[in-house]
Amino acid sequence: MAKRRITYLTDALIITCIVQSARADAVVEAAQNVGAQGATVTYARGTGLRERMGLLGVTIDEQKEMIRIIVSEEQADRVFEAMFLAGQLDRPGMGIMFMNDLTRVATFIPDDVLDAAQRSEREGGDTL
Repeated sequence: MAKRRITYLTDALIITCIVQSARADAVVEAAQNVGAQGATVTYARGTGLRERMGLLGVTIDEQKEMIRIIVSEEQADRVFEAMFLAGQLDRPGMGIMFMNDLTRVATFIPDDVLDAAQRSEREGGDTL
């Protein structure tokens, strides 16, 4: 059996963006256009001001899409800005987004990428 190992990535952040229904595709595409590798999109229901605006006390059910993207510290500002603009979050009621530091991230990393990172580390460059 092959030896198994966990490689932890550091200097990573997660961007969470909650937008109106049917806006996620544009937000993800914008993020990928500036270097994001992938995204997770889930569906959610929001509450807040809009639910109090229902006609005759009938609440308005607001469907949302939630996008989560893990990025490197280097990419974070560029991806955040692209997502903000694509989601039209500068307009009232369009959504919200935030970014959090991640202390530890682990996933499959191809051997050639690990080897390149180790060479770079030995030569004094950045690590994963």
